[in-house]
Amino acid sequence: MGSTESSAHEGFTAEERAAMKERAQEVKKAGRRTSRAEKAAQAERDVLEKIAGMPESDRAMAERVHAAVTAAAPSLAPKLWYGMPAYALDGKVVCFFQAAEKFRTRYATLGFSDLARLDEGTMWPSAFALTEVTPEAEARIAELVKRAVG
Repeated sequence: MGSTESSAHEGFTAEERAAMKERAQEVKKAGRRTSRAEKAAQAERDVLEKIAGMPESDRAMAERVHAAVTAAAPSLAPKLWYGMPAYALDGKVVCFFQAAEKFRTRYATLGFSDLARLDEGTMWPSAFALTEVTPEAEARIAELVKRAVG
């Protein structure tokens, strides 16, 4: 058996490997910053830069999601997470936006980690497909984010 990249990473797509490499770079880059304020400011710039570099349909949704999340929960700090815009509380990701282009899917995703307080009985959604961020979707995002942070 040869040692090709595909056999070395069997089971992961090229997009998944790229996301893991992005995450490693994010961790490395964050470790180089000195002050908490410097880290927060750079993390937000990184998120805005990532959003600006997205294809138009993803960018339009990501901009609206970013605005809704930061307005609804100012306590959440923007940061990159596996190359995606994410929003963290005390450094731990609560929610994230995944562009459709990221994994070549037909829709973008707004996802929530297990830290999000969205519990409803014994089963509840933790990710939502987005094809467009309408005013109604924006209001729902704000409602979910507020619930997520308690």
